[in-house]
Amino acid sequence: MNRLTLPAAALALVAATACAGGDAATDVTRRRTVDVTMSDIKFEPATLSVAKGEAVTFRFTNTGQLPHDAFVGDTAAQQEHEREMSAEPGGHPHGSGDQEAVTVQPGRTGELTHTFAGAGTFEVGCHQPGHYAAGMKIVVTVT
Repeated sequence: MNRLTLPAAALALVAATACAGGDAATDVTRRRTVDVTMSDIKFEPATLSVAKGEAVTFRFTNTGQLPHDAFVGDTAAQQEHEREMSAEPGGHPHGSGDQEAVTVQPGRTGELTHTFAGAGTFEVGCHQPGHYAAGMKIVVTVT
């Protein structure tokens, strides 16, 4: 190789790397943990902004006197889940096999991880009897 070819090859390699989408760290799904307090008839925080493609682990701590659950979905999914829960006497406790919901007893913690694949407005709703109707939800805006 002559002296002019080596710098040109190095420049081409740098340009190809830059055009290929950057380093591996930017190609990994973004992840974060959000601590959420469940108290009687409210979540704190009540709103959350998320980037499209971001995986969020919600860490719920129930400081209230009643069991609470958390279900992730859009408004239509929340309404369907509310119908399902109200159709079962005493509601339906969500177990470890449930991917979109978790039930947390008073004084306990629980986690739920959800990847927000598309932009839009989603909710995390509590569907214990009367809770969702009373406004117990987190509004999640995905951009």
